[in-house]
Amino acid sequence: MNHHITKHGLSMIAATLLAGAALAQAPAQSPDRDPGSRGAPGLALKTVKALVATWDGPQVVDNALVLVKDGKIVGVGPSSEMSVPEGFVLEDVGSNWLMPGMIDLHSHVGGSMDINDMVLLANPDLRVKTSVVPFNPNMQRALAAGVTACLYIPGSGTNIGGQGILIKTGVARFEDAVIRDPGSLKVAQWGNPEGWTVGIGMAFENWNTRNTLQRGMAYAKMRKAAEDGKGPAVARNPQWDVFPELLAKRVQVSTHTQVYQVVLMTITMIKEELGIDVYIDHGEFQGFRAAERAQASGVPAILGPRNFDRTYKGFVGMDTDGKWIGIAAEYQKRGHKQIGFNTDAPVIPAEELFLQASIGVRYGMDNSNMDTVRGLTIVPAKTAGIDHRVGSLEVGKDADIIVISGDPADPRSHVLKALIEGKRAYDASTEGQRF
Repeated sequence: MNHHITKHGLSMIAATLLAGAALAQAPAQSPDRDPGSRGAPGLALKTVKALVATWDGPQVVDNALVLVKDGKIVGVGPSSEMSVPEGFVLEDVGSNWLMPGMIDLHSHVGGSMDINDMVLLANPDLRVKTSVVPFNPNMQRALAAGVTACLYIPGSGTNIGGQGILIKTGVARFEDAVIRDPGSLKVAQWGNPEGWTVGIGMAFENWNTRNTLQRGMAYAKMRKAAEDGKGPAVARNPQWDVFPELLAKRVQVSTHTQVYQVVLMTITMIKEELGIDVYIDHGEFQGFRAAERAQASGVPAILGPRNFDRTYKGFVGMDTDGKWIGIAAEYQKRGHKQIGFNTDAPVIPAEELFLQASIGVRYGMDNSNMDTVRGLTIVPAKTAGIDHRVGSLEVGKDADIIVISGDPADPRSHVLKALIEGKRAYDASTEGQRF
């Protein structure tokens, strides 16, 4: 998505009012606290099927118990092998399923977007956090469809739009909503930045992106050498603040990249040449032709919002013209193992993230190993480096759990309840079904 001018966003006054409205609509904390939340009795969730979405091993536990205490998952397993601990409140969700909250790694609806990322062609110091509006109406709808976390990022009007932020959708207080800041450094290699000022070409865009990333990494390395006592002191330069995080691999580059040649440049320039962790954040328009190289170089593919493409005669590996093919399926066929989905909200509404997975299956994605569930949960969590906290139902992780009527890749399924860190953030039975 491209956001060209600050005035297109809400004014700061409007953003403040919106934040106040969001706080007013936030779920009220009950005096005795929700079971499972911090400082409350434990919660035992009983279900016929838990989609645990672990990185390795079995993906489903039938007739399961999930134990939650102080906002964390403290137990997961078959109910035949576990008992409800003393003092825990038992909640049987009946024939409904449990799964981790979904994660959208490409979103522009986490706030007012009242920023201007069009000043320079590279703005690595811009921080989208200044425009976050927690629990805004877009986030409320996303939560009602099972999206419990998102990466809120600048637009794609310039090659380096600035720093995104990873936030939880159903939390009203900014400090509590933040998962990690910065969440990513947003790069857009092609598709919008060529319209910057009087218009520029791909060769200059590649040079400018490489030059900026090289300078930032050189600064980070000098700072690291100074901290280790192996070099002179280096004065802080706010323009390069994110680069020590990139050097330490605590943060990744999320890249608006599509078309085979551009996806290939993402892999070769950012990951292979500069050694920066990066992931594909669109990947359409024959971008899957680079899937094997992406897999070999450890570059995840978080695909969307376009999730199907059309073949043409002469295309490598295709002998048909005009056939509709699934983008996720084509990455998968070429051996890519780390495939996720995004909405680029509001291009696709944030609450339709699960439909991206549904369309992936409709157009040929193999879901025999629950790859759609993984692509909505553990794959984006691991891609963004937050899998120690979210993305699967495992002991020690945040209790970000949704109750859903069935397979999340089935468009007939709907979310009944969402917990964030054990606290009830959405309940269709009392608030009505928002989506």
